[in-house]
Amino acid sequence: MTRPFRTAAVIGAGTIGLSWTALFAAYGLTVRVSDPREDLAEAVSDALEQYAPHLTARGLDVIGLADRVHLAADVTEAVRDADVVQENGPERVEFKKGLFATLAREAPSHALLLSSSSAIPSTAFTGELTAEDAARVLIGHPFNPPHLVPLVEVVPGERTGEDAVQAALDFYTSVGRTPVVERKEIPGFVGNRLQNALSREAVYLVEQGVVTPEDLDKVMTNSLGLRWATVGPFLGSHLGGGPGGYRHLVEHIGASMRDMGDGPDRPAQTPDQQERLIEAVEKAYGSSTYSELAETRDRRQLAVLDALAAAGTTTTKEEN
Repeated sequence: MTRPFRTAAVIGAGTIGLSWTALFAAYGLTVRVSDPREDLAEAVSDALEQYAPHLTARGLDVIGLADRVHLAADVTEAVRDADVVQENGPERVEFKKGLFATLAREAPSHALLLSSSSAIPSTAFTGELTAEDAARVLIGHPFNPPHLVPLVEVVPGERTGEDAVQAALDFYTSVGRTPVVERKEIPGFVGNRLQNALSREAVYLVEQGVVTPEDLDKVMTNSLGLRWATVGPFLGSHLGGGPGGYRHLVEHIGASMRDMGDGPDRPAQTPDQQERLIEAVEKAYGSSTYSELAETRDRRQLAVLDALAAAGTTTTKEEN
């Protein structure tokens, strides 16, 4: 049975925490927010006012939004009746160790304890917790701002229980997010590692005088960004191989693509590893025909292009 989630505690009211607060409240949860900042009341009020149009645009009813959000005097008060806790504290292991010890002690025993940690796996800060408490701690890493960007990386620690993983999936799905379980802990998780790899290459290309920052952004937004927004890297490559799929692409241009990479993150790609990867991609997308997948890709890309055209291309200071 899916757990009921009625009350959420948001610990830390920075950019991420305020966005979570608005999202949870928009989905009808009672939200208690804790942060030592002196302007907490003003920050929460401003965020709810700022994000309300975004939530309305996503089809959510924001009437009474502020009435569902309550300021807590401290962490203990915030988590006292919580069904789920979303932590958004500093990215420091020692800080999180102390905070999660408090959360485990003060929150109800059924409460799911989630961290928005951007790079630190939960195993790094739950070692001193009891097995029972560690079992309900895991990463729920969003992309900023979480009230708009759907992805949540759900990363269990070494002692996280499987029931907590399923509860996290249920919870994030219930608030309109797209959770993805990552079964092996790695610093930075998946999204930030992909972002970091691309950012390193972007900086390198600009430093080498290959392209200007502005033109590099144009390359991304008019090609890879558009493609990946609709199908992602692997399905994009699968379709890039035509009816022959990912196998055809790898066999015909794979060697030349691999020759571009000479960094420490270059995949080993032995023949056996390459075959396993091809089979994994074929398993993921082989049940649909090339024509079906291409039609979906093209329809989505046209939708993105139409949306961008409707939004305009001028960037103002307020939008930055």
